[in-house]
Amino acid sequence: MTNPTTANAELAALRVPTWAWLLASVALVTWFVISQDNGAILGAAAAELVHEVTHDARHVLGAPCH
Repeated sequence: MTNPTTANAELAALRVPTWAWLLASVALVTWFVISQDNGAILGAAAAELVHEVTHDARHVLGAPCH
């Protein structure tokens, strides 16, 4: 049988801090916006660079870019 104190310690070790969830959420939203950008957000030169660098990955992930 598992000791309740040990079980609580194991659960506490598995908890993810709130700041980590927020950081992950911001990163995902940022990735989504950049992956969907076709020049409207980043400007022409920066958008072209992002588009060319991530072009094949966008198609693999199913993001339309044409």
